[in-house]
Amino acid sequence: MKCVCITAATDAIETFEFALAEVDTPTCGEGEILIRVHAAAVTPSELLWSPTTHAKDGSPRVRPIPGHEFSGTVAAVGGGVAGMVPGQAVFGMNDWYANGALAEFCVTQPEMVVTLPKNLSFAAAASVPISALTAWQGLFDRGDLRAGEKVLVLGGAGAVGAYVIQLARMHGAEILTTASEGKHDFVKKLGAERVIDPSKDKLADVVTGMDLIFDTVGGDLLEQAWPLLRKGGRMVTIVDENSQDPREQAAFFIVNGDRTQLSDIAMLLDAGYLAPYVAAEIGLERAPAAFTSREIRGNRPGKVVVTMSDQA
Repeated sequence: MKCVCITAATDAIETFEFALAEVDTPTCGEGEILIRVHAAAVTPSELLWSPTTHAKDGSPRVRPIPGHEFSGTVAAVGGGVAGMVPGQAVFGMNDWYANGALAEFCVTQPEMVVTLPKNLSFAAAASVPISALTAWQGLFDRGDLRAGEKVLVLGGAGAVGAYVIQLARMHGAEILTTASEGKHDFVKKLGAERVIDPSKDKLADVVTGMDLIFDTVGGDLLEQAWPLLRKGGRMVTIVDENSQDPREQAAFFIVNGDRTQLSDIAMLLDAGYLAPYVAAEIGLERAPAAFTSREIRGNRPGKVVVTMSDQA
């Protein structure tokens, strides 16, 4: 099968090296399903997460295939799997330590995928799982969001931030977010009530008493945000798993596949309560550039999605 694999990993996303390759098509074992990939989304930050380059025992992985969210059809079903049949259209994730979906086929577990919503294209569906599940788990599992609380989203116009705003709005929260000037209308459309441009204002000058802060940016903005939490307020961050700051270590998490949560998200998408955003659709041969450069995405909201030419 055709795939994109990582040939050299570095400390910076921009200097990772990739190759287009032909490898053996994987097979599914007991409790697994084989997916014929129709589309897979690009998540650049995934490159810096330890499962991308290292196995569970800490040893380096050799030529791993990135991209762990996808849509497609079930190609084969392993022993012990119920409720999945070949040809079934699905979307979801696979294990971070497994080879990903920037390939014609990938292997996953049935508990990590759900049926494709009828009103969603394969490309749109592929852009959903990581971002929407990250927002869901950060707000509700980690952040324990309650109706009426004040939520500050750092980076509300990003792929994760857009779902954070939409889900928090649906949950009855008061939402403030940071966004650059050209994205104010977008985040307001999503449900933000107040937008702060960090290039013009310090957070402390306009924000205080936050119940929950959801950080997707890190760096200086995260440092500015800590004092803005009320007593008992919660911080969630998805940036820098290698931080030495104990506060950030406690607040950091990496999303996990969850069929129940993804099913709820699928219903919200199907009903039009959640909106997915795709910045661009490209072929497999352009996937490496989508990781290392912002040129393909440009200033458009959403993720870059790779579509397989014979499945588009």
